[in-house]
Amino acid sequence: MRLLNREEITDILIGCSILGTGGGGALKEGMDAVERELEAGRTFKLLDFSEVRDDCYYVNPYLCGTVVPDDQAVELSGQELPDAVTALEEYMKVEFHGLLSIEYGGGNTGVAMAAAARMGKFMVDADAAGRAVPELQFSTYYIREQPIAPFSVSTIYGDAVIVQRVADDARAEALSRFMAVGSNGLVGMADHPIRGDRLRTSVIPNALSHAEKVGRARRVACETGADPIQAILEAGNGRLLYHGTVTDDSHWEIKDGFTLGDIYLTDKADGGQVRVWYKNENMICWKDGKVVLTCPDLICVVNTADGMPVTNPNCLPGMELSVLAFPCHSLWKEPRALEILNPRFFGFDMDCKFLPESMG
Repeated sequence: MRLLNREEITDILIGCSILGTGGGGALKEGMDAVERELEAGRTFKLLDFSEVRDDCYYVNPYLCGTVVPDDQAVELSGQELPDAVTALEEYMKVEFHGLLSIEYGGGNTGVAMAAAARMGKFMVDADAAGRAVPELQFSTYYIREQPIAPFSVSTIYGDAVIVQRVADDARAEALSRFMAVGSNGLVGMADHPIRGDRLRTSVIPNALSHAEKVGRARRVACETGADPIQAILEAGNGRLLYHGTVTDDSHWEIKDGFTLGDIYLTDKADGGQVRVWYKNENMICWKDGKVVLTCPDLICVVNTADGMPVTNPNCLPGMELSVLAFPCHSLWKEPRALEILNPRFFGFDMDCKFLPESMG
């Protein structure tokens, strides 16, 4: 177990946001949640994956939302996730030993860490995706066929709902988003309650430490005058795809509660056109009409000058950005995983295109 200080937490969250493929919630939202708990004097305890106890239970708290007008946006109290965790503890008659991040992201990883600190629980050094994902079925739990239910949903109104059983993770996605629509666009959730002996093979171990390494590399490079992009790539075993300038062709829309869009850049190297398509998260990258990379590998967009992540849909015309690629975890290359997260799910008639095997 390791007690985290503010700098270490910041490195973790920036690393998670860089590797979050354009999604995973706003970094500011996660940092604000963390800062609230630090100011209250609470401690952040990172549990090494080797310290997971076989006979204890663990759970994933996170925020699930849909897009609402700015004047209807929910102001978080910090109690949304603890309420969801507590409701599930009471229903199951267990006490969760630790909490986990459901996906990489400055927002969702941050609020989970803040919830763990507020509740005096451990944050487990693991993640259930190793990237950010737009729907609940895109998780390593689903790959390993670990049930999402029972799960709990909490709202800003004090409601606490327990879903005892559900047809599948896709149905859980539909139910939770419907509740979010009726709750000013946001609910707290706690799902995939699981014993440690099954957790060991169902998530990506040491994921937060990996993100911390990436975030720290970026910070140190900026402090020392080194190239932050190169530092990020070396720390994360990644590859630079393109440096480019965002063009006016970039666009996005809200559809069924998701942010759909395209980022278009002019490649600095040869003037070619780079396109990144996203559904909340970056899923496919083309160069001059040719597919370069697809999910489940990671397509990440950062500011060229300082390596800070740029989440969707915030890539604006004129911005100087870099498109980075990182290999997904090996779990995502298993046959069942490739049936779950692939371009065809999003309506594109193409096979997955991965980075070369030598990259990861």
